[in-house]
Amino acid sequence: MTETDPSADEVAAAARAAAEAKAAAEEAQRRADELAAAAEAAQARAADRTEAPAAEAPAADSEQVAQIRAGYAFEGPALEIGALVESGEPRADVPVRIPFGMLNRHGLVAGATGTGKTKTLQVLAEQVSAGGVPVFAADIKGDLSGIATPGASNEKLLARTASIGQDWQATAFPTEFYALGAKGTGVPIRATVEAFGPILLSKVLDLNTTQESSLSLVFHYARKAGLRLVTLEDLRAVVAFLDSAEGKPELKAIGGLSSATVGVILRELVTFADSGADVFFGEPAFEVADVLRTDADGRGIVSLLEVPGVQDQPQLFSTFLMYLLRELFSTLPEVGDTDRPKLVFFFDEAHLLFKGASKDFLEIVVQTVRLIRSKGVGIFFVTQTPKDVPDDVLAQLGSRVQHQLRAHTPQDAKALKATVSTYPHSGYDLEEVLTQLATGEAIVTVMNEKGAPSPVAWTRVRAPQGSMEPTDAAAMTAAVAASPLAAKYAAVASTGGAAEAMAERTRAATEAATAEAERKRAAEEAERLEKDLARERPTGTRTKSRSRGSNRMSPMDRAIGEASRTAARELIKAIFKKKR
Repeated sequence: MTETDPSADEVAAAARAAAEAKAAAEEAQRRADELAAAAEAAQARAADRTEAPAAEAPAADSEQVAQIRAGYAFEGPALEIGALVESGEPRADVPVRIPFGMLNRHGLVAGATGTGKTKTLQVLAEQVSAGGVPVFAADIKGDLSGIATPGASNEKLLARTASIGQDWQATAFPTEFYALGAKGTGVPIRATVEAFGPILLSKVLDLNTTQESSLSLVFHYARKAGLRLVTLEDLRAVVAFLDSAEGKPELKAIGGLSSATVGVILRELVTFADSGADVFFGEPAFEVADVLRTDADGRGIVSLLEVPGVQDQPQLFSTFLMYLLRELFSTLPEVGDTDRPKLVFFFDEAHLLFKGASKDFLEIVVQTVRLIRSKGVGIFFVTQTPKDVPDDVLAQLGSRVQHQLRAHTPQDAKALKATVSTYPHSGYDLEEVLTQLATGEAIVTVMNEKGAPSPVAWTRVRAPQGSMEPTDAAAMTAAVAASPLAAKYAAVASTGGAAEAMAERTRAATEAATAEAERKRAAEEAERLEKDLARERPTGTRTKSRSRGSNRMSPMDRAIGEASRTAARELIKAIFKKKR
């Protein structure tokens, strides 16, 4: 190799440069071809627009469509429910929405079985979470657990979402699974009996008004006596005590309890506990602040109460949800109206809450729904028809998403008419439309940003981005095990409740009675011995003996002294045990 010959490195560098130049030239040619094709396409579209007849231009909105378009054009952030349906086809350019700031004015999602209520609930919950607001919902059939898993795409789904203008992407949302007590898969949620209260418990036990009043008296006594009602066993112990000879005088001044009523309450408590409900009451009690969390990305955590295991106790789970709402109301500070709520609470199968409810119970529900708005909590009741919800509650619900109703029976037809009467006036024949809605379609009206009802809109609802199938059981179990709340609530704590206190009181009383009986027996025995000695000894001898041995105790004195010391020891032990 001469001095003028290039080195190996120079040859390699030149080869690389040549390859890069060739690649750049090919890329430039490709871009030129794309630009040429785009230009030809643009010319073709321009030609098509020029040649197209004027009749094919988009038609102007009808008066009804124009009203709906304007009625849902909110300035602030909003949840997308879906798109308007006109003449059977969706209008992607006319979205139907709920203002985020109006979610605390509550809402209703209703419709017959299989019409899409649960999917609508999931659509709303996903967007609430994405907006940075925590969600709490009950998952009765397990269908809602799919929110924790990305949805599965298919051609039919994408065609539907494209038709309503939804940019669908498979997305999982941060989810915390809960279970009532130890039933089901989830972090255990428990409450103390005293926190649950007599009115809610009477609803669960199906007590009548008189029995409910008597149960309230039991709670009153326990509070005054300093007896904690933590478990159902604690409550049974107090009820049984107040029906005993020792306990009856405790309530004599305020009326007392009839033995018949006590019998009913005790039987219901035993049946309730035997059905497995005793696992729902205990400590550690659930802290409602744990549902007000967001994840590291700022998305609201979706708290799902998994309740498939208590389908045979529907009143318990529905009343438990009411308990959580009441706890939220008593715990959260007043915030008034805000741009976004602090929590949105979805109350599925809401008709179970009101079935057989007493007047006092309904007053609690109505008051909570009316006032919790100012605490920043929105409630959506999910049920089959609006008539499942009492009028006083229904009047508080600002947003309505009504899926298909069926009118196969006279009762159905009556419910249909009642539902139609609750909607604002519109251009729809709602009695006809509500029976013709397809699955995934609904009649919608919401409260706008000024607090007025929006126009009634026939809506095709968006598709959930999470899975429409339940999350795999193994994945749910793994999520629960990884939860930061698992260690906090998994282990049952020692209660120190009324049952233990009253058992200790009974033991102390028994030991004291035993000591007193022993003292009396010893005294009686000593007296008998003294009488025997008196009969056996002459009077003079006994007197002389006593005078010579005046420092010695007689057998009777010794027996009485020993009995007194024994009784004193037993009483002291009983007193100190009671204090502990």
